[in-house]
Amino acid sequence: MLNCIDNSGASIVECVANLRMKRHAKIGDRIIVVVQKQRSYVETVGGTSAAAANRVRRGDIRHAIVVRTAKKLQRRNGMVVRFDDNACVLINKAGEPIGTRLTGVVGQELRDKQWSKILSLAPMHV
Repeated sequence: MLNCIDNSGASIVECVANLRMKRHAKIGDRIIVVVQKQRSYVETVGGTSAAAANRVRRGDIRHAIVVRTAKKLQRRNGMVVRFDDNACVLINKAGEPIGTRLTGVVGQELRDKQWSKILSLAPMHV
């Protein structure tokens, strides 16, 4: 189970496949997820429905990029990085993020794997 940190409408997703290898996914890997829990949005003042803001529904199968892992990761400079949770960002088939905003930090390893669009949306990268 991973937290979804974008505003695509998903809150918690479950990884069903790793497109990299048959091992565990690391930061920057593309995975296939199923939306387990949907975010609940309060209806806005303008009168638009909350369903219009949600781009994904519970049970949808989507591609995602892992941005944080609870497993320790050692960088080339010797620093060991560990996050509190496992988190991902949902993307479409072309590799563009579905959401327009990210909440929380993302790993610096995304820069090495050319996910600069996710880095530009993130408020901070560690």
